[in-house]
Amino acid sequence: MVTVSPQKSDASPSWTYALQLPHDPLAPRVARVTLRAVLNGHGMAGIADTAELLASELVTNAYRHSAGPAMLRLRALGSGRLRVSVWDADPRIPPPFDRRHGALHPVPAEADGGRGLFLVCHYADAWGGYPLGDDLFGRSGKLLWCEVGPQWAAAPESVSA
Repeated sequence: MVTVSPQKSDASPSWTYALQLPHDPLAPRVARVTLRAVLNGHGMAGIADTAELLASELVTNAYRHSAGPAMLRLRALGSGRLRVSVWDADPRIPPPFDRRHGALHPVPAEADGGRGLFLVCHYADAWGGYPLGDDLFGRSGKLLWCEVGPQWAAAPESVSA
């Protein structure tokens, strides 16, 4: 079941949305549509293109490399900044999010994949990942996150293939 739940704290002007995604090939599209609606609703449409690209890549990675559901979390950080986080059940942190591989290396042109997280690292202001221990329901996995701010407004149009 896909749900969207806004969580707003009275102590902070920020907001958080959590979207549960089943293991379904439509999950990245649902995440993109939801993200765009949230950002438009909160007056952050200027970063929607970049944030949509980043969220789509993280959710696609979760779908391709995990056998279970995923969760997308969107959180306003203030000053027009957004944190995008994606949880999935696979505890392995992929490079370059594992930070063990040093600098980012371009993916060879003949490679079938491997460009998604490279794009996230290139366009995000900050990014990271960490494994999660078992929660109350016996679930574990990882959380990959990235942050984007207003300086990236319309940046994905300049991506060259």
